Amino acid sequence: MKLRIVFAGIALAFAATALAQGYPTKPIRLIVPFAAGGNVDITARQVAPGMAELLGRNVIVENRVGASGIIASELLAKSAPDGYTLMMGSNSTVSVAPSLYPKLPYHPLRDFAPVSLVATTPFVLVVHPSVPAKTLGELIALAKSAPGKLTMASGGTGSANHLVGELFQSLTGTRFTHIPYKGAAPAGVDLIAGQVDILFDQLSSSVGPIKSGKVRPLAVTSDARTAILPDIPTTKEAGVPDYVITNITGVLAPAGTPGEIVDKLNAAILKVLSLPATRERFAGLALEPAPSTPEQFSAYIREDLARWSKVVKDGNIKIE
Repeated sequence: MKLRIVFAGIALAFAATALAQGYPTKPIRLIVPFAAGGNVDITARQVAPGMAELLGRNVIVENRVGASGIIASELLAKSAPDGYTLMMGSNSTVSVAPSLYPKLPYHPLRDFAPVSLVATTPFVLVVHPSVPAKTLGELIALAKSAPGKLTMASGGTGSANHLVGELFQSLTGTRFTHIPYKGAAPAGVDLIAGQVDILFDQLSSSVGPIKSGKVRPLAVTSDARTAILPDIPTTKEAGVPDYVITNITGVLAPAGTPGEIVDKLNAAILKVLSLPATRERFAGLALEPAPSTPEQFSAYIREDLARWSKVVKDGNIKIE
């Protein structure tokens, strides 16, 4: 019996090595858990063409929207660990949702094989121009004068946009009425249309509407002001010193994907991120390249999961 197990293990090892040596032999699917036009989608579409060129196979971006990224994450977790199904993950899928929903059909530390971080971007608090507040202090005062009157859009219940907004309310003693959408992009569309008042959005997907004057930015959640919009104060400068948050994106594979395939994908991503053209495109979108090893990405997930779990517990943040 023991010999049989040993031989089976050897056979699996040889099969995995053979798979990795020939990889890839067909198109690769890169799942995006949110609607087109949001930060995660933007990042995926920036790196997919370069990955395809380096790997010699098409990398097809596929939006699988629903349940704040849970549907796409479960799909990845249940996919064959052969390198042909990947996901562009973010804080929403690797740390925020697991912090809010203890009975998720996946767990980021158990079911995912991190490949590489891709980019970082801060959040920005944007409001519709009809909102009378011109500064963060004025918004806080306005919200406190009429609790629940201002509406806060998000990319879905349990998304990073949602939890970032919940944390803001916890820190400032304000209360908004939450309006969830199927992704930050449709939430942004309704903000521009005046259907909602507030959105805590990733700067990468709000920089266009900000520059065109369709929304009004009040503060960014980065530690320092951003180069692309240097006139927007940080939340620290605006009077909320403990509110510093950075959003990440990164490529994930299913757990059990052979290390050789993970390494090949990692090398392709790092090469794409090192290209001047990529860095130039990222800069125009308020994205900062964040190349990493699989081990560094894994460590980040552990740290961020612990961080948001503590935020949820300390702030008594619950999903209604």
